[in-house]
Amino acid sequence: MGVLPTHRLPVLVIVVGNVRLGGSGKTPLVMWLAQTLRAAGERPGILSRGHGGERAKAKATPVSVNAQSDPAQVGDEPVMLAQRCAVPVWVGVDRVAAGRALLSAHPDCTVLICDDGLQHQALARDLEIALVDARGFGNGWLFPAGPLREPATRLNRVDAVVVRETKRMDGFAMQLVPRGLVNLVDPARTLPLTALHDQRVHAVAGIGVPQRFFAQLRAFGMQVIEHPFDDHHPFVAADLHFDDAHPVILTEKDAVKCTAFAQAHWWSLPVDAELDPAFGVWMHQRLQQLRGAPDGHKTT
Repeated sequence: MGVLPTHRLPVLVIVVGNVRLGGSGKTPLVMWLAQTLRAAGERPGILSRGHGGERAKAKATPVSVNAQSDPAQVGDEPVMLAQRCAVPVWVGVDRVAAGRALLSAHPDCTVLICDDGLQHQALARDLEIALVDARGFGNGWLFPAGPLREPATRLNRVDAVVVRETKRMDGFAMQLVPRGLVNLVDPARTLPLTALHDQRVHAVAGIGVPQRFFAQLRAFGMQVIEHPFDDHHPFVAADLHFDDAHPVILTEKDAVKCTAFAQAHWWSLPVDAELDPAFGVWMHQRLQQLRGAPDGHKTT
């Protein structure tokens, strides 16, 4: 609205977000973007607020994240992104400061992807991508009266809408596809999901919508004992102490917080985002258009 200043960084900025509270698949989409852009010859970097990390709570100076970083300090999703994407990842409550720190440390970076941050208007952006899932917009009210961060009409101003598990509105379709089970103690050990067919398993999920994870395991024939936790829950060993030897299966985001005290029968379930091929074509064309603008940034 022009009331407060926005700050533009010297590279293209892509923001992935949503208008509804709770997980909709932003981080897997960010992962897909980073991997796809790398394959196209770009040198992407990722910015995150670091939800669940102590540095985010303290509003500390931006910090670099790597595969060995402590999720309790920098957040679970940034560590997962660093492990999977092999690109620079920085966290900070102030996304502008985090972006500047990343670019200072990695001056060859050509594009920044912001995991969440649709509402963080201090950071000027060139592309906005919003996710919508089957939950829709609830009662249509803003939080705390309803589930929305912004009115649903905000979607009219984004560059692209990605839809998951719903056909109630137009957009590029996305689904999350499980890769198979990975052992927390020895990541070289893997199992196909069919290996636990008709077995009782403890399913642990500290994500926005745990029931999605439980349903995913049931779809592969597992007898699921549900253990839902709040999103970004800071797991300790006692949370996963069960009086039996059934396999324990965690989401990938939760698993990064549990490797320090993992046991041999604990497994994680990584997932990959699969998008409508038209989305990749659209994104490539939009980046080409933006780079053709006189100042190298969005012209609208």
